[in-house]
Amino acid sequence: MTVENLEQEYLNLQQQIRNVLIQKETIKIQLAEIDSALEELKNSKEDNVYKVVGNVMIKKSKNDVEKELSEAREDLQIRVNSLEKIEKDLIEKIKKIEEKLKEKGG
Repeated sequence: MTVENLEQEYLNLQQQIRNVLIQKETIKIQLAEIDSALEELKNSKEDNVYKVVGNVMIKKSKNDVEKELSEAREDLQIRVNSLEKIEKDLIEKIKKIEEKLKEKGG
């Protein structure tokens, strides 16, 4: 692989890792919102709560909303774990390319 190809691959990997980090941060914000909502539900004495669905609010049982939020939280956590694995792989690839570039004097 030529130095130019290595440099291009390096730039591509850097862009990919930036995208992964942005996605991961977005999901972590969503997780924080879910955690906050679950905490509010835990502290609520009400049996029914309102949930925003599209442009309307619907009345649902507190248990149903807690279950939905917990499931959404689990799904988001799986996505974070997946993104962290991708991030780790990209970092390894970047390190290998950096080593190759050093060897070639790039």
